[in-house]
Amino acid sequence: MTDGKNSYDASSLPDLLPIYYKRLFPYSPYYRWLNYGGVFKNYFTHREFSFTLKDDVYIRYQSFSDQQDLEKEIQKRCPYKIDIGAIFTHRPKDHKTIKAAAFQAQEKELVFDIDMTDYDDVRRCCSGADICEKCWPLMQIAIKIIDRALRDDFGFEHLLWVYSGRRGVHCWVCDEVARKLSQDGRTAVAEYLSVVKGGENQTRKVVLDDRIHPSIGCAINVIRGRFSDYALSKQDFLGNEEKYTKVLQLVPDEEFREALSGYMQNFGKSNHRWLVFIEKQKEILDKGAFKKSQNMVEEIMLQYCYPRLDVNVSKGVNHLLKSPFCVHPKTGRVCVPIDPENVDSFDPFKVPTISGLIEELNKFETTEEQGKRMKDYRRTSLNESIQIFEKFLKKLEGSWKGRLQEQSDMKMEF
Repeated sequence: MTDGKNSYDASSLPDLLPIYYKRLFPYSPYYRWLNYGGVFKNYFTHREFSFTLKDDVYIRYQSFSDQQDLEKEIQKRCPYKIDIGAIFTHRPKDHKTIKAAAFQAQEKELVFDIDMTDYDDVRRCCSGADICEKCWPLMQIAIKIIDRALRDDFGFEHLLWVYSGRRGVHCWVCDEVARKLSQDGRTAVAEYLSVVKGGENQTRKVVLDDRIHPSIGCAINVIRGRFSDYALSKQDFLGNEEKYTKVLQLVPDEEFREALSGYMQNFGKSNHRWLVFIEKQKEILDKGAFKKSQNMVEEIMLQYCYPRLDVNVSKGVNHLLKSPFCVHPKTGRVCVPIDPENVDSFDPFKVPTISGLIEELNKFETTEEQGKRMKDYRRTSLNESIQIFEKFLKKLEGSWKGRLQEQSDMKMEF
């Protein structure tokens, strides 16, 4: 990773956005995604969009008849941010003419929001909106764990992972059964995936049963494979007395905690101190002592590395979430899709910026491809991210074919 510096100047955004939205925003695949093949009537036209304009002017309940209508309005308003909401019973732009009781959110993708600020109590390199190569592995771990659980434990297939543009990642679960989930169903999935629980005033936020749930066991395996590089090397999380004392507070048996504190003082490096933790846990398992601390090592790994979900984002059917391919106004980075199979190769500091993309455009003349003009984004570094999006979209479109064939057959019979 780089140091995160780029030449983007936030004051240039009003000049750059009109070019980005006219030449680089991938309207066609974007519309194909949100239209879901036209399988469901009014699925796109009843979808809510919201725009955040310059100076934080916020416009909700936008809706569009088709791709052309969407393009026209985006290019007219040049939003600093686009949020995607639910599919409603009526067109959102008509909501003022509909009785409130009749205007209801019906469906939406099941979404997850993972934000680095929620890890501030366990990362030492950065805080707030800042990220660096020492803490970004937390997002890699989160994607690995949540992606596996959603696919293997729930059977979902169509997951779109997106970089938020600054400090986190979003996941859009696009399977039909996920989009139709009730609030109770969404809450159940989100709670199932929530392991780190408790507010700022709660020290020990992970408490495991004697028999660890298989899904949590899979998460522990993911973390264990990355723990040495992340926690010991990058974070040095036991590197001094202040750090290891904080970790020791997570040991539930007071007598055992005091004994471990004595051992910690005899070693000067995180990796040596962590080996002591593992060794002492094995001893108490063999002896059957200190029952509360039986899963001490696993609980510590989970508290420091397990994904921290904003559950409220996932629960609500009508909760809005930032759209893919927005430009983050503070960093200038595009909110690009992430390939979960190659998460380790994704570097947030190498994500295309709006200023960099337009500079790339200026370097190339319009080219011809098989007699047709090539899309401008194909000639920039944004193309790689759009290919990831199209790979996801191709698989998703495959799931619509059966439904479309059924509709076609019904029309022929009629």
